[in-house]
Amino acid sequence: MNQQQNLLHPYPFERLRQLKNGHTSNSEQAHIALSIGEPQHKPPAFVQDILNSGLSLLSKYPLTSGTNALKETLTKWVNTRYKCNIDTDSVLPVNGSREALFALAQSVLDHNSSAIVLLPNPFYQIYEGAALMAGAEPYYYDTESTNNFEPNWSSIPKDIWKRVGLVYTCSPGNPTGKIMSATCLQELIELSDQHNFIIASDECYSEIYPNQAKPPLGILELCEQINRSTYKNCIVFNSLSKRSNLPGLRSGFVAGDKKLIQHFLQYRTYHGSAMPLLTQEISVAAWSDEAHVITNRQAYDQKYEAVLTILKQNQSISRPEAAFFLWYPVPEKFNDESFTLALFKQTNITVLPGSYLSRNSSQQQTNPGSKY
Repeated sequence: MNQQQNLLHPYPFERLRQLKNGHTSNSEQAHIALSIGEPQHKPPAFVQDILNSGLSLLSKYPLTSGTNALKETLTKWVNTRYKCNIDTDSVLPVNGSREALFALAQSVLDHNSSAIVLLPNPFYQIYEGAALMAGAEPYYYDTESTNNFEPNWSSIPKDIWKRVGLVYTCSPGNPTGKIMSATCLQELIELSDQHNFIIASDECYSEIYPNQAKPPLGILELCEQINRSTYKNCIVFNSLSKRSNLPGLRSGFVAGDKKLIQHFLQYRTYHGSAMPLLTQEISVAAWSDEAHVITNRQAYDQKYEAVLTILKQNQSISRPEAAFFLWYPVPEKFNDESFTLALFKQTNITVLPGSYLSRNSSQQQTNPGSKY
């Protein structure tokens, strides 16, 4: 058995089930689940038509690299959205960003080295699992309110940077909603040039934002701005799960450094992770249409307005820069777990304790999520 698997932590939602076990709500209101980042809006209507007409595609094996139609569609979307100039060999369809974020670490890290993987803290737990299963050492960099929820790269010791093989970033952040600034991203790219590590930029929330005229900055867009047209060591992950309310479709892409993409393609060919042709057909249609994405953003605008109108009566809180989370500060008389239980018992609302999305900081030995 792979002993690295013994290092994996229980998933946050399993911990939540254990926390709530044996507890019931005193409220007669219908249950509201706010504990998981699963879209509640309807998928675009055209998906049903493609499903009905495309069943014959299930009898064919797909290529791992994807159909020409999908690769061209993804390339056009990336170049339009991020004002860059990648070609079709620099993009690869994947079965949702989650499996690709995990698989990348297995592909690019030397399992015989003492590599370090940098993870934002709080973070999406797949990053940590990917690092551990690749035999690497996780190092947790905090994204706290004291630094406007951005990483402070200068706080990481030089001896750590020398061992870094991979850095996971998430912008807009899960769960803070913070959009990483151009200055912060550029500093990380310069560190990558100095120490030759790979940057895995998780941008799956990039299409949910309040200002229609100002979409979040992506790492490929910044590369173009600083004349880094090879996108060296930079690879971006995105999907249709949040953008198009299609988490069950399991469709996304990776794009960026062509050498990395081709190396990852070889790994995925053996991994057996080709996207089904019917999924590719739906993906072409979804990435080609922006109308449903605008409608989706407007629905989130309305929900934020409704929720914040209520919360602002008792607490100073504002909408995050992007994504669909509220990183809610716990009232002082509670910790995150006791507040979660009290809220459930009194109102039948389920939230997720912030410490379940975090670890003790590699620098301060405190959990930055425990107050949220």
